[in-house]
Amino acid sequence: MKILPISAVAALLALAACNSQPAAPEVVDTNPDPMANTLANAAPVELPPAIKSEVTLRCKDNSLLYVTFFQGDKQARVRTKKDGTATTLKSDVAGAPKTAEGGWSMTGDDTNVTLTAPGKSAQTCHA
Repeated sequence: MKILPISAVAALLALAACNSQPAAPEVVDTNPDPMANTLANAAPVELPPAIKSEVTLRCKDNSLLYVTFFQGDKQARVRTKKDGTATTLKSDVAGAPKTAEGGWSMTGDDTNVTLTAPGKSAQTCHA
């Protein structure tokens, strides 16, 4: 049997003791995000409300009204023609009349609304 010299055994023990803890991987970011600071300090974003229902209502003058109601009951989108321009009406409190610039005003829900359009008197519409 061969016996290793004491100095060789001491060297092997010293090497075995080195790096006994697993090293954490080194993360190198060679392309940092230039907007990271701006995004970290940005105000929280509020998502738009989800669609609650889309209805077609028949009005008192026999015209049709196309309304999209949104969750939270603070916003609705109104069209007076099927492919017409939509007008978004909003309120600060759920259940309060929804309004838009130009004289738009609407109250009600997805079965019965009262709509005042610019230059027209209030009109009741039913589902």
